[in-house]
Parts: sequence; C-alpha cells; structure tokens
Amino acid sequence: MSLVLLEHPEDGIALIRMNRPEVMNALNNATRQELAARFEESIADDSVRVIVVTGNQKAFVAGADLKEFADLTTSDWAFGDSRRMWKVVAGCPKPIVAAVNGFALGGGCELALHCDIIVAGQGAKMGLPEIGVGVLPGGGGTQRLTRAVGKYKALKMMLTAEWVSGQEAHDMGMVSEVVADEEVLERAIAIARKVARMPPLGAKLIKEVTLAGMDAALETGLILERKAFEVLFSTEDQKEGAAAFIEKRKPEFKGR
Repeated sequence: MSLVLLEHPEDGIALIRMNRPEVMNALNNATRQELAARFEESIADDSVRVIVVTGNQKAFVAGADLKEFADLTTSDWAFGDSRRMWKVVAGCPKPIVAAVNGFALGGGCELALHCDIIVAGQGAKMGLPEIGVGVLPGGGGTQRLTRAVGKYKALKMMLTAEWVSGQEAHDMGMVSEVVADEEVLERAIAIARKVARMPPLGAKLIKEVTLAGMDAALETGLILERKAFEVLFSTEDQKEGAAAFIEKRKPEFKGR
C-alpha cells in the first residue's frame, strides 16, 4: 500500500494524503520519497492548480519515525537524499493548503509551515519538540516558525518542546484558520476550490513574489512586485478577467 496517496477530489485540486496511520503518519525515508514524488506529479500536471496536504483525524504527521531516526549518522543526513522532500515542497510553484488534524509535530509541523495556507482543527497539536530527543528542527522549522510567530514565541516552543493547540496556533499567527476538527478537510478544499478558480499565472506569481520578498529588503520586494504586475498584463487571463468584469459575467481563466 502506498505510504502517500494522491487523489483528485475536484477539477484543479490535487489532494495528497499521508497514509501511515499505524505510526500516526511519521516520516521515514520511504515516506519522504513518496511525498516528494506525489508533489512532483502534481507540479507536472497542468490540470492541477492547487495542492491540499492532509493526514487523518488523529495525525497530520506526528514527526520523524524515531525507530529509523535513531540509527542515522551525520553522513546519512549530510550525503543522503533525505532532504530532497523539503526541496521539492519548498520549490513548489503552485499554492499549497495544509489541512491539519491531530498531531503536527517536528517534521509534520515543518511540512505545514512549508504550505501557503494552513487550516487547523481545534484539537490540532502543533510544535517543534526535537530538542527533547537531542536534536533541533531540521526541515526549516527554526526559520519558518520564527518568521511566522516571531522570535520569542518560536524560541519558547522550540526550547521547551511544548506544543500548542489549533486555537493557540491561530492566535499566534501560525495558521490561517481554525475550525472544528470534523470540518478541517472540507474547509481546506473549499479554500483550494476558490484559489483554483483564480488565474493560475497570477497565483503563481503572487506566491513567488511574496516568498522572495520575505527575505529581501522592502525596496527589492517592491521591484519584484512591480515587475510581476507588469508581466501579467501580457497574459490572456488578464484580458479575460477585465472583460468578464465589464460584461458582468464569471471569468474563465485558462492559465495563459
């Protein structure tokens, strides 16, 4: 059975579902490789405009598989391909929505932080407790969490190994929305549906400029924004959007 499932619940939406329920979707090397492959398939599929990532009611991803993790050496991490998954997800040009139920700890929290929109259940448990097993967040958590919630909240979570509830994560600015646990996936797909109906080139450039600008000076970010704004005026979707507005009809965006 596949460790990571790829489904297409609606036109324009790819649903990537973690599928190791017996270990609360913990990440081992095989799961990382399958997750990277599912992302690569979705990126290459022109019919996919938005990707939704989820687990199950008990766990989004509970973290690394410690049975495998315990035996790895420095050279395994430095020269192996275990980091390929993070590169693929981080480099995804399409919007990603995380639907988080249950445990999203360690690598699971980092996977959610790689996403562009996060919908969390009230009963979600999110955190970066790696210090408790003698390491630190190694999938971008020290950087992404700090950018999301600020130095003081991030360091408190990482240094104490404490996790937060879905509501606490929302109040900290760590997730986009918090809803009842049973509504998480439905709400994530509803958001993905709305994004999928938008011009895909515009969505791609919004994501690209926003992420690039976060690590740049304000003036540099504004230049990137202006150039992207100008580029979109040469697209068919821009003409369609303007025409639809004038004609008071729904636009049909083709990604051209």
